[in-house]
Amino acid sequence: MNKVGDDGMWDEEDGFYYDVLRLPDGRGTRLKVRSMVGLLPLCATTVVDAWQRERVPRVMDLVSLRLRSMPEILSSIHPTGPGHLGYAGRGIMALLNEDRLRRVLAKMLDEDEFLSPYGIRSLSRYHAEHPYHLAINGTDYRVAYLPAESDSAMFGGNSNWRGPIWFPINILIIRALLQYYQYYGDNLKVECPTRSGNLMDLFQISKEIASRLESIFLQDKHGRRPVYGGTEKFQTDPYWRDHILFYEYFHGDNGAGLGANHQTGWTGLVAKLIELHGHLDAQRFLEVGKEAAFAR
Repeated sequence: MNKVGDDGMWDEEDGFYYDVLRLPDGRGTRLKVRSMVGLLPLCATTVVDAWQRERVPRVMDLVSLRLRSMPEILSSIHPTGPGHLGYAGRGIMALLNEDRLRRVLAKMLDEDEFLSPYGIRSLSRYHAEHPYHLAINGTDYRVAYLPAESDSAMFGGNSNWRGPIWFPINILIIRALLQYYQYYGDNLKVECPTRSGNLMDLFQISKEIASRLESIFLQDKHGRRPVYGGTEKFQTDPYWRDHILFYEYFHGDNGAGLGANHQTGWTGLVAKLIELHGHLDAQRFLEVGKEAAFAR
């Protein structure tokens, strides 16, 4: 995943992770589609508090031994171990080092790419004007930004990972940002949105993304909820407008609900976001650690 060469997912020039297509002769070629594939490595991160290291010393010894036996991995992942402790002596195990984290976030927080008014898109809006083309054996394959339903029968017509907003991926990203925040604290800030000149720490960014997700269900200044799009019955009828449906995924540009309308298993996580950021104080979270997220 972290290899830089043609058979690795990390593209040093673009500062992003891409799928790799393995050809019959063993060669690999990157598919330069800016999709959630490039964001998921961000989610492979967890903070280890000092008390956790003390409780399972044998586990930590085995992790250190394993990493020392694979120096090629150590050169690309986030620095870890006793000499690389963050805020409050916390350690971190993560695929992205600080440089790669900043570069991935620059694309993720770009409103012309992944950052929608309603959360993080599954595919960059860049591909609306710049579809990706791949020619194989005389056939041209094309991937373009589709903020809603598929416009082709490819994959059974269910190719709705090409632009819409999905709550599970957003939740994983928010979790990762909070993990990194516990390690870096206020020492790591990036522009949000990208090119705005507005610097935020990772806690603030996690809250910003959560707020955008929550706004899908809230009434705007005109009394309309983005989740119901142009469905007037749900927007204006007093017997329907306040009964919220939890759709499977959401339009990448206007937040309208799409797919199944009873996907409480993951879209219902919006309630946990409201609860989490409603009572969690950034400074207390930084000082106390993960336990602060569950304190009442």
